[in-house]
Amino acid sequence: MQKKRGEHDDRMERQRARRKLDKKGVDRKGKDIDHVKMLSKGGSNADGVRLVSPSKNRARNGHKKGEKK
Repeated sequence: MQKKRGEHDDRMERQRARRKLDKKGVDRKGKDIDHVKMLSKGGSNADGVRLVSPSKNRARNGHKKGEKK
């Protein structure tokens, strides 16, 4: 089922983060924008964003380094 307008909060948050870095002139080619606190865990752009490699960003599962599931 397709979501209605305004129901894509996480996607819009990601897009705002991309636009903010583009406006600053940051070259993000080949990198992913990583939210310090994952959007799925209640994070936002206000919690901080950083550029990381796609493999590192997509391998992240919400656990801190050394923390067990």
